[in-house]
Amino acid sequence: MAIALYGVTGASAAPAQRSAAPSHEAFYRCKDSAGQTHYGDSKPIACDGYDTEVLNERGMVMRVIEGAQARAAREQRENAEKLARKEHEASEQRDKMLIDTYLTVADIERLRDQRLDQLDAKYRLTEQSISNLRERQTRLQSQIARFKPYSDKPNAPPLPDHLAEEMVNTVNGISVYQESLTKTRAEQEQMKASFDSDIARFKELKGIK
Repeated sequence: MAIALYGVTGASAAPAQRSAAPSHEAFYRCKDSAGQTHYGDSKPIACDGYDTEVLNERGMVMRVIEGAQARAAREQRENAEKLARKEHEASEQRDKMLIDTYLTVADIERLRDQRLDQLDAKYRLTEQSISNLRERQTRLQSQIARFKPYSDKPNAPPLPDHLAEEMVNTVNGISVYQESLTKTRAEQEQMKASFDSDIARFKELKGIK
């Protein structure tokens, strides 16, 4: 094993000469990625990024200066543990909510149906809004067809700004409502899955088959 020394003085004689003195930090030691050990009276430059042991005059490890890799591994481990604790706490809170809120599976199903009915009503209302906008779009297209550049007549007047603006607003409105339909449908699916999960967990907590 290769050993590199950096200004170490009197380390071997220290035990005999200072046996009665209080133990104190005397030198540093680390091992790099190549397996080479580095020593020094102060922390060697080669130890940067690596765990570095601080030893006393007897060669006993008094403390360890954490290296970058060890620190990254520790932080990753601590973050994983923190996330696991949060998930466990959230699971316990969810179980408590289920037990405190509902008496039977029918209670959960009733609330589920009420929420889904509300989303169904929202969906139908949005569909009606789209239908109304499409009717307006059709009327506007008939009006716009009489103006340039949509009319073939040579003496057709230019398209009025207010008609062009109304058509743009109508088309944009249809697009917005269509996005709303997609979001509502996704919300319905998420809600169904959430209530199904609640029902399954409630049965598990209550011991219901």
